[in-house]
Amino acid sequence: MTPGIVLFPGINRERDMAIALTRACGHAPRMIWHTETDLSGIDLIVVPGGFSYGDYLRCGAMAAQSPVMAAVRDHAARGGYVLGVCNGFQILTEAGLLPGALLRNAGLRFISADCHLRVERADTVFAARYQRGQVFRAPMAHGDGNYFADEATLDRLEGEGLVGFRYATPGGEITPEANRNGSARSIAGIYAPNLRVLGLMPHPEDLVDPLMGGEDGKPLFDSLAAA
Repeated sequence: MTPGIVLFPGINRERDMAIALTRACGHAPRMIWHTETDLSGIDLIVVPGGFSYGDYLRCGAMAAQSPVMAAVRDHAARGGYVLGVCNGFQILTEAGLLPGALLRNAGLRFISADCHLRVERADTVFAARYQRGQVFRAPMAHGDGNYFADEATLDRLEGEGLVGFRYATPGGEITPEANRNGSARSIAGIYAPNLRVLGLMPHPEDLVDPLMGGEDGKPLFDSLAAA
């Protein structure tokens, strides 16, 4: 797997993501500035977290108009892999690569805390090293992580098995208390219909080494490296 990480002004999680990808793939990812449009030779495009363009206008809205995103859409249309985490998830929805939107957290406060995610399906290139129903820990760091879509879209995501991860208790229960940002149906991550594009709000890249406090996020990157 040859990865590349897209950089926008204000993005600040690219180094965390690079550490996770380098550990899994055995080589450093290519860093892609937002004005670049040549993505040849890259299998996986990662849009990391942070505050692209300072989150002005609307989170991810300005980044979605950058030249690189047209190339990312073409990459996805050809069957390439795309991962968007946190602000990256917001950018993917704004760019039309995933449905729905990320709204202000239900409590209208920035959340910086660990959460637990339940794996809803493990037969994808992103989750193959997890098991369906497995619960793992991941850090949250966002003010606009409240996933929203209309009921028809939510029903379609459920019916087509495109919900990848949900907020849960450590025991795997789906409860309002575990869903701290108020996301519809406790959705933390979704796939595109071809299962090659994933948007995920929490940060698995921040738990890939014991020195970080755990390796709960490592299986996601190991899954990608093995693809």
